[in-house]
Amino acid sequence: MANPLQFVQQTRAEVAKISWPTRREVILTTVMVFIMATLTAIFFALADLLIRTGLQGLLNFFG
Repeated sequence: MANPLQFVQQTRAEVAKISWPTRREVILTTVMVFIMATLTAIFFALADLLIRTGLQGLLNFFG
């Protein structure tokens, strides 16, 4: 096991290797996540509406 000083030095060296995203990349990916979440919510709302309407139609037809 390395001593604490070596550990800190190695940790700093590894952190220096990290490729941090730019502010523009962060904003773009955040906007894309919100867009995809909205599209997914709309899709499932429409699927729910379609299934509910179909089931109500079947129940009214046979009931």
